[in-house]
Amino acid sequence: MHSVLEVDASPHAQTPVIGTLNEGALHAQLKDWYRRRGDRIEQVVDGFVVDIVRGNLLVEIQTGSFAPLRRKLELLTQRHRVRLVAPLPLVRKIIRLSDEGEVLSTRRSPRRGRAEDIFNLLVSIPSLLCRPRFELELALTHQEELRVYRQGRAFRRHGWVVVGRQLVSVERCLRIASPCDAADLLPAGLPELFDTAELAKAAAVERRLAQQMTYCLRAMGVLETAGKRGNALVHRRVDLSRHPDVTRFTS
Repeated sequence: MHSVLEVDASPHAQTPVIGTLNEGALHAQLKDWYRRRGDRIEQVVDGFVVDIVRGNLLVEIQTGSFAPLRRKLELLTQRHRVRLVAPLPLVRKIIRLSDEGEVLSTRRSPRRGRAEDIFNLLVSIPSLLCRPRFELELALTHQEELRVYRQGRAFRRHGWVVVGRQLVSVERCLRIASPCDAADLLPAGLPELFDTAELAKAAAVERRLAQQMTYCLRAMGVLETAGKRGNALVHRRVDLSRHPDVTRFTS
């Protein structure tokens, strides 16, 4: 079982034109970046519209929550190979616009994204990675986030509302094809027994993300609880040599 697979990204980064953005811009740009010669676009398969059909592989691109796709993915993976492509911003440039679309300011977000951020989305569908016909591909990107001012909204951003995102470049892609691949995102050096505070410190992530990581990996069968320390659950890796079928089932 290999760990997370790195896939070469396109060397050609395209910068979209500011001012032509809509809610589906990032999705459309990713679909255009991802498509290959011979792909069929926006095809109906088993009653669902699929972004890309590549031979016997169905490719679905999702730029938001995975929850709306749960039923679609569960049904499609009963008969088809499905790859879910999700963009994660490594770098974000925040662009503030006037109501007329004029650029007021630009700045780079101080927060740098990372592959572990996928667990924030995966909480909606963690057990799908147990299906042999399903895989997840993370597109690690540079993005531009466009904001406009709306008084009384977006309190934490002082009234600046995100109106869309657009793709600057795809730096690389990471493919997660099994629960074991997902577990490879755990940091090295974790003790045999650990709680989410220890995981957060070892991975240098927020406690909430560490909680999402352990929730997903337990749902996949590669982590299990081993008691409590006070109010905190203690986790450990499942010995897959003793449970060889724990991470897969046949649909």
